[in-house]
Amino acid sequence: MAEIATIARPYAEALFQATASDLSGTAVWVEELAAIAANPQLMGLADSPKVTAAQVFDVMAGVAKSTLPDAARNFLRTVIENGRLAALPEIAAQFRALKNAKSGSSDAVVYSAFPIEGDKLAEVSQTLEKRFGRKLNVAVELQPELIGGIRVVVGDEVLDTSVKARLEQMKVALTA
Repeated sequence: MAEIATIARPYAEALFQATASDLSGTAVWVEELAAIAANPQLMGLADSPKVTAAQVFDVMAGVAKSTLPDAARNFLRTVIENGRLAALPEIAAQFRALKNAKSGSSDAVVYSAFPIEGDKLAEVSQTLEKRFGRKLNVAVELQPELIGGIRVVVGDEVLDTSVKARLEQMKVALTA
C-alpha cells in the first residue's frame, strides 16, 4: 500500500491549481471536509460494502456546516468515488502547505495553559513573526499541563517557554 502522503499529493496539487483564484475560500471547505472525514464512524460507514459512494457523499454533504460550493461537491465526489476518503485529512494538510508556500507564510500552533485572545494574541503573533522571520497563521490550543508560558510549534521548529519545560530543565540539572 502506498503511503498516504503519496496518495494525497496529486489531489492536493490538482485542487491547488484548479482553485488558484480562491485559495482562502477553498481552504475553508477543504479543512471542513477533512475534519468530517477524520471521524471514525464516518470511515466505518464509508468502508461498508453495503453503502454506496452516493450515500457517503450525501452524509458528508449533510454534515457540512454550510452549503458546499460546486467545486467542493465535485472534489468530494471524486475523492469518494476513487476510494480516497481516508486520505482527505492529508490532502487538506498538503493543500494548506502549498497555499502557505505561495503566500510565504507558515502555520504556527501556540500551546498555552490559558486562553489567548484579541490584543494579546495579536501581540504574541507579532513577536513570533519577528522571532521566526516569516508571516505566521497562528492557532491557539489549550494545554493546562504547561502550567504557564507557551509552547510554539512552527513546522519542525519548537519554542518552549512553558513553566513545565523550565521545571524539566531544573530536574535534569539537579539529577545530573
